[in-house]
Amino acid sequence: MKTLFLQAPSFDGFDGGAGSRYQAKREIRSFWYPTWLAQPAALVPGSRLLDAPADGLSVAQALDVARQYDLVIIHTSTPSFPGDVRFAAMLKDIHAAVRVGMVGAKVAVDPGGSLQAGSAVDFVAREEFDYTCRDIAGGLPLAEVDGVSWRDAGGAIHHNPPRAIIEDMDALPFVAPVYRRDLNIRNYFIGYLNYPYVSLYTGRGCRSRCTFCLWPQTVGGHRYRTRSADNVLAEVRWIRENMPEVKEIMFDDDTFTDFRPRAEEIARGLGKLGVTWSCNAKANVPYSTLKIMKENGLRLLLVGYESGDDQILLNIKKGLRTDIARRFAADCRALGITVHGTFILGLPGETRETIAKSIAFAKEINPHTIQVSLAAPYPGTRLYEQALENDWIPPHKTIPLVDGSGVQLAALSYPHLSSDEIYHGVEQFYRSFYFRPSKIWEIVSEMLQSWDMTRRRLREGVEFFHFLRAHGASHS
Repeated sequence: MKTLFLQAPSFDGFDGGAGSRYQAKREIRSFWYPTWLAQPAALVPGSRLLDAPADGLSVAQALDVARQYDLVIIHTSTPSFPGDVRFAAMLKDIHAAVRVGMVGAKVAVDPGGSLQAGSAVDFVAREEFDYTCRDIAGGLPLAEVDGVSWRDAGGAIHHNPPRAIIEDMDALPFVAPVYRRDLNIRNYFIGYLNYPYVSLYTGRGCRSRCTFCLWPQTVGGHRYRTRSADNVLAEVRWIRENMPEVKEIMFDDDTFTDFRPRAEEIARGLGKLGVTWSCNAKANVPYSTLKIMKENGLRLLLVGYESGDDQILLNIKKGLRTDIARRFAADCRALGITVHGTFILGLPGETRETIAKSIAFAKEINPHTIQVSLAAPYPGTRLYEQALENDWIPPHKTIPLVDGSGVQLAALSYPHLSSDEIYHGVEQFYRSFYFRPSKIWEIVSEMLQSWDMTRRRLREGVEFFHFLRAHGASHS
């Protein structure tokens, strides 16, 4: 079947945020690669990947493209789902014969409810959906495809047996060729990564048990299944040879550093290739591993600290203590590794005092940049179950993760701490962290160093030009 893998256009200003179909737009336009769609697209010959938000396409423009296909597979999420269903209905209105499917954590945890929400959706894929999409695009009847919930011609909904988890990660084709073929990599920008960048996965699943984290509890699982080091390095080599404009590679595995010997092996290979790279890491990586990674091209670690309160870390099963995180931060600083630290406000156990404690902790460990998010109780997570059990969210099916314009809301509310207080804590956190003399001076110093380097390069360029002219070099 002629197949389109689609990030549908947004009805509410969604701009990509942190990850595919993230729950909110950002203050600064930013996009991660749609890797979860690129992977099945790489399995389906002749398919196309269209990232409408990143391309700035309107609904009408996206419909003009989608109407040319026999099969359209949309990646959806809890916040984007209403808009994605609306788009599917509009597509069916102009192309009744098209088959429309949806993938993503939202439909994986509620396949029946997702199908009932819109008659324009013919099927949803549960579990890991790469080979599911391949089988459907290849013409296999829906009734014979594992991991699918689908609607028959009479409107009845069927749930097929689950699809087995993928064990041989090396069998999956590279996603980078799909990026190069179908995407404009200049559309993808994250403030703390060198531009332009490329992000990809070297494995799936996460051994950690964080109660709030969506993907391990819905699609990826808690076993970290990895590609071999040789396979990862082969894709990096392909990127270097075919996408020379790329300035940095981001490994987006939930915790790339979980298998340290493997991380060290990949790092040494990256060092030989001479590439700059970054990855996600837990704040417990030992100095010896950090040193090997830094010596082989590592520039930045994206680290989920979440909170500066040990009881909250215990409540969310983070598997980390603040004393370990402090030592990790000191090691990164000693080695010259840049850290982008992420924090979450509103997790179970949050109080006015713990918010202040997290702000003080962030100032102490002083990552280069920070991201402060609001706790989001996604269906399928333990946090969502706790929220229902304890009346931390309103007792209705629509979870208020975003407002009408796509801005993230504080969904949780506690007897001792209102959602409004949690929401306004984000601004307080940012202001306290960035608007302090030491941090302002750090930022200004970096700007001056950057300008000084630019001036030196300009001066060297002018001097070289004069040298060429003085020695009779040709215009070319």
